[in-house]
Amino acid sequence: FQVEDQNDIDELMCNLDGTQNKTNLGANAILGVSLAIAKANANNQNIELFEMIGKNQGTTLPVPMMNILNGGAHATSNIDFQEFMIVPLGANSFSQGLQWGSEVYQVLKTILKDRGLSTGLGDEGGFAPNIDTPKNVLALIGEAIETAGYKIGDDIALALDVASSEFFEGGKYNMVGLGETFSSEELSDYLDQLVNEFPIVSIEDGLAEDDWEGWKYHSEKSGSKIQLVGDDLFVTNVNRLARGIEQNIANSILIKLNQIGTLSETLDVMELADNNKYNSVVSHRSGETRDTTIADLAVATNCGQIKTGAPARTDRVAKYNRLLRIEHILGDNAIYAGRSAFTKN
Repeated sequence: FQVEDQNDIDELMCNLDGTQNKTNLGANAILGVSLAIAKANANNQNIELFEMIGKNQGTTLPVPMMNILNGGAHATSNIDFQEFMIVPLGANSFSQGLQWGSEVYQVLKTILKDRGLSTGLGDEGGFAPNIDTPKNVLALIGEAIETAGYKIGDDIALALDVASSEFFEGGKYNMVGLGETFSSEELSDYLDQLVNEFPIVSIEDGLAEDDWEGWKYHSEKSGSKIQLVGDDLFVTNVNRLARGIEQNIANSILIKLNQIGTLSETLDVMELADNNKYNSVVSHRSGETRDTTIADLAVATNCGQIKTGAPARTDRVAKYNRLLRIEHILGDNAIYAGRSAFTKN
């Protein structure tokens, strides 16, 4: 094999493992080799990684979905939802969007401090205060956006990662922080109320990973309004995504390289999503390293969206710095996805 034989090498590793979930060799070990091959190929051609992956077609800088307030499994606070994100979709460039988001992040810190709330950080760099309801969190973030001098909804919108699998048990959604238990339909209705009240453009994992019937109701309820992202639902897996497409469930997929285990398989999933008018959101993981491959992947595929945490901590900031570098490399050819990334196909 040569380094150019990415698909063949990835396929060989999958065959050597011989299991559906890569339990023999391990998905992380296989992924490390897969990405090493990709980077060696780029180096061999003396081109950037995003140029190699995208065959020199990648020119779109993604809108950063910046997780500035953490709850759920990512924090020790009482907030049930896992991520509250700001989305600078009104900016003219990635660098401007990153600046806006960073300013809001710092303003939010000041507001929390002034109100005696914790400014400690969760797993992905967002603040982790105790706030009683998701509505109050969204209102607080809205205040931070306006205080920073931006228009909520026009300049900077909001997004959620509910991570509802974390509080789904016995067919019910038990939100301890909120003090309520919901059925699938009731949680979907609650989320839809939030969409009607706040400028939310994306909700991830609104229902649990195996609650397919609940997802169907959720998709019918809100899918024509906003982006509904499957993370735990689809796990970057072709078969699960195909089921979602067949049943008209969700309209977007979160892309995590280490969920599927090779670069080739990741690109196959993104191609299936694109061919069926599902958005792709390239994402980091909690417990990241400084590796910046996902920044290159987002640009290479022109997917238009990236999740890589708050503008804090080296593992998160490294991705933002890489995207700034790519924007500089592309120069006048760089396109910022902006609001178009969230326009339904």
